[in-house]
Amino acid sequence: MPTVETNDIETYYERRGDGPPVVFVHGALVDHTQWAPQLDALADEYTVVAYDVRGHGRTGGSARESYSIDLFADDLAALVEALDLDRPVVCGLSMGGSIAMTYAARHPDRLSGLILADTFGPVPLTVGDLLQRQLLRLTIPPARLVGFERVERAMVWLQERLSGERVGGDYDRIEAIRARGPRMPSGEFEKVVRALASFHRTSVDYGAITVPTLAVYGEQETALIRRQMRSIASLIPHTRLLVVPHAGHAANLDNEAFVDGAIRGHLRRVWPEHAPARDDDQAAPAAPASDAS
Repeated sequence: MPTVETNDIETYYERRGDGPPVVFVHGALVDHTQWAPQLDALADEYTVVAYDVRGHGRTGGSARESYSIDLFADDLAALVEALDLDRPVVCGLSMGGSIAMTYAARHPDRLSGLILADTFGPVPLTVGDLLQRQLLRLTIPPARLVGFERVERAMVWLQERLSGERVGGDYDRIEAIRARGPRMPSGEFEKVVRALASFHRTSVDYGAITVPTLAVYGEQETALIRRQMRSIASLIPHTRLLVVPHAGHAANLDNEAFVDGAIRGHLRRVWPEHAPARDDDQAAPAAPASDAS
């Protein structure tokens, strides 16, 4: 089982392929296999690395009393250094995107590009958005009793009632990832949820991120994430914003072919000398500002 020491933990990772490096950071409460389709698709041209974030998967928990997105970004920096990855493109989804943008803002000279998918950051929130952030904390007590999986299902239902729209995407694929991997202890769930719920109170220097950036989100995403993605894309220079058709919160799983093509196209813009363009590159129209809801 490949692991590397990152700060005070042994981090599990998977590494494939040969070429310029790309590091994938998964979302909360899953593990590195969330990015398995993209590793399969891109290992023919690139060195692809996916790892289990602290508290998740085969990395597991730690003795720290609390976690934060800043801590997760420090772990990512230690991973990049330990694996001797020369200025990788960093790609993160949901919580992984928050980790990726924090890393990019803190270490703008230690990456070549950035990809953010279905993510969120410290940007102005509506009253409804703040309420949804605070509801995250309320999942902790019931999760101790019935498990976070059942509580998350209830949260999805509540989010749909609050927003008045159905949350799209194939939720069963997310549950399958959890079923295959090690079960997260309730204490680790609590620390991860508190890290997510407090992220909006921190700061990210978006202007410090000067590398080419791709931002993607599913067309069936929640209104909160759609607003967040548009705000983040407007704050980070050199950002291209794409809407993924027929996709919800895990766009990389809901529409693998589109996201694979979008990522590959972005990597070729970052490293144009590495490979010639192909006919299979895909793109989608940028989301116009008038789409914000």
